[in-house]
Amino acid sequence: MSTANLSATAAASGSSVKNLPVNLFAAVMGLAGLTLAWRAATGVFGVSEAIAQGISVVTVLAFIAMALGYLAKWGKYTQAVRDEFNHPIASNFFGSMTIAVLLLSAVIAPWSESLQQFVWSVGAIATLVLSYIVVSRVMSGKVAAANVVPAWLIPGVASLDIVVTGATMPMPWAPQLNLIALAIGTIVAVVFFVMIFSRLVHGDPLPAGMIPSLLVMMAPFEVGFLAYTNFTHQVDVFSALLFWFGLFMTLVVGARVFRPSVPFAPTWWGISFPLAALSNAALKYASVNGTMPLMLLAGLILAFLTVAIAVLFVRTLYSLFSGKLLSA
Repeated sequence: MSTANLSATAAASGSSVKNLPVNLFAAVMGLAGLTLAWRAATGVFGVSEAIAQGISVVTVLAFIAMALGYLAKWGKYTQAVRDEFNHPIASNFFGSMTIAVLLLSAVIAPWSESLQQFVWSVGAIATLVLSYIVVSRVMSGKVAAANVVPAWLIPGVASLDIVVTGATMPMPWAPQLNLIALAIGTIVAVVFFVMIFSRLVHGDPLPAGMIPSLLVMMAPFEVGFLAYTNFTHQVDVFSALLFWFGLFMTLVVGARVFRPSVPFAPTWWGISFPLAALSNAALKYASVNGTMPLMLLAGLILAFLTVAIAVLFVRTLYSLFSGKLLSA
C-alpha cells in the first residue's frame, strides 16, 4: 500500500490524535524494559552491546513520538485528556506515562549521568504525586466492583520503579526518597493485588479487551524483586520468593492471555513491561546463582520477550499507518 493510500485510509477512518490512548505509553515501557534486559544479557551471556544500543534508540524515539502526540492531544483536545484522567479505569494508565519516564532515565544512563539524574527526578516526583491521587480516589469510597481491574496495579507498581531505576542515585536525598517509594509501592501493590484477586474470583469475567492486562498481576512481584535487590544490593531468600511467585503468576495468567480469541488492541502492550520485568529479574537471578537451568530459563524468557515486543511493534505500526490505531 502506498503512502498516499495510507493517508487516504487514515482520513477516511476519522483518525485523530484525540483518540491517542494514554495506555500506549506502555509501548515505551516495554521497549525500555527490553533495552535493559539486553543490556543485562551482555554480562550474563556475553552478547554484543550493539543490540541494547539499537533498542535504546528506538525506545527514545518512541517516547518522543508518544510525548509529542499526547501533548498535541492535551493542547487541542483538553477535555478528552481530562475525561481520560477522570475515568475510573483509563486513569490508571497514566502510571504508564510516569513509569516510561523512570525507565527512560535508565535507558539513557550510559549517554549522560546528569541527564539521567534529571529525568529520574522528574519521573520520581510525578510518580509519587500520581500514587497519592490514585490512593486518595480509591479511599473516597463507592468504587464499583467492575472497576477493580489489574490496571490498578500500574500506578502502585510505579513507585517501585523509582527504586528499580534510582537505587544508586548519588544525590544525598535519593536514599530516603527511594525508601519512601519502596514503602508506598510495596504496601499499595499488596493491597491492590488482594482486592483485584478477590474481584477476579467473585466478580464477572473481564471484557475481552482487558484480558491482556491480566499479566500485570505478576508485575508487583518481579518489579518488587528488582526494587528490593537494587535497594539492598543482595539477592536473598525473600527476593527469591518474589521472583518464583511472579513466575508462577505468569504461567497462571499467561494461559488466559495468550489466546487467539483475544483481539489485538493497544491494550496488548500491557503485557510487555511485566514480561520485561520478569526477564530482567530472571537475568539478575541467574547472574547471581549461575546454574545452567537458571541461565536457560533467563535465556528463554528473554527470547520470548523479544519476539512478543517485535510482534507488538510491527502490528502497532501497521495499525497506525492503516488508520485504525487513532480511529474513533
